[in-house]
Amino acid sequence: MSTFIQLHLLTSYPPANLNRDDLGKPKTAFMGGAERLRVSSQSLKRHWRTSDLFQESLAGNLGTRTKRLGLEVEKRLQDGGIADGKAKKWAADIADVFGKLEKDSVELSQLAHISPEERQAVDALTDTLIEENRAPEKEELALLRKNPAAADIALFGRMLAEDPAFNVEAACQVAHAITVHPVVIEDDYFTAVDDLNNGDEDRGAAHIGETGFAAGLFYSYVCINRDQLIDNLSGDEALADKAIAALAEAAIKVSPTGKQNSFGSRAYASYVMAEKGSQQPRSLSVAFLKPVQSQDQAADAITCLEEQTQRFDQVYGECADQRYSLNAHTGEGSFQALMDFLKKD
Repeated sequence: MSTFIQLHLLTSYPPANLNRDDLGKPKTAFMGGAERLRVSSQSLKRHWRTSDLFQESLAGNLGTRTKRLGLEVEKRLQDGGIADGKAKKWAADIADVFGKLEKDSVELSQLAHISPEERQAVDALTDTLIEENRAPEKEELALLRKNPAAADIALFGRMLAEDPAFNVEAACQVAHAITVHPVVIEDDYFTAVDDLNNGDEDRGAAHIGETGFAAGLFYSYVCINRDQLIDNLSGDEALADKAIAALAEAAIKVSPTGKQNSFGSRAYASYVMAEKGSQQPRSLSVAFLKPVQSQDQAADAITCLEEQTQRFDQVYGECADQRYSLNAHTGEGSFQALMDFLKKD
């Protein structure tokens, strides 16, 4: 039976526009009869994965998501003295290994998540083609790896529609973050003044605009299948634990960057409950089907979360072997103790 690590987080953001829809408004979801603010799982994972914290913690063990691999190979070939026509054809042969190409282009039609060792294999083959001034041979184009040693690919998975044998099943699931209470999206009407306009002829603004915003206390849920993660990393337990620690820290400390310069909405999680065990995972979002509407939302949301945990245990039996909570609202627990808890016993 797999060992699961679950994180339940409550994070409070001041007025902000963390994750926008196609109209530029904060994303929302309707739940429990009320409209809530929402931050998509795609947004969360993107900001965690690209954060300095995550990148530095897992340096050398992270992949690259790109459509531009063929373009880079083509340029390297051209810079190495290969004629344009040959460079384009050879680059297309290499890029085609990672997915379908755009028509008459060496650019991929979809993003491909490429591991460090796959990228190194591409670079080595490119250097060989330049040195020997020849096209790649069929056996040299076996560039993909079934178990790429990239922590982010192991965590979040990889899908290659053209080569499903090299797909990677994600070891981590991330829920869309939602507010524990109803929200009303407000509009910020703003103007910008021209510094060189002395007002003699025109005192009007140089720019007028508006942007949507709202404040909220968000519930977030992350589930990691540790055994799947280790399997994705070809049995490298040390790297798996390093990836779990990096992801947990990013989830707790890294904020979405939407409109960050306009709202300064950086925040740490106010409450974190971590669980470990072989039991079937479950979200605790049901704790907030009834919106939290009180003067002390943080304390009441924590109470709702902990009481729902107890009720699940009461009817299903213990839903986790071990738990640890960090409560920055009351000053209980510590971040270091939480990180130690996440390590394998």
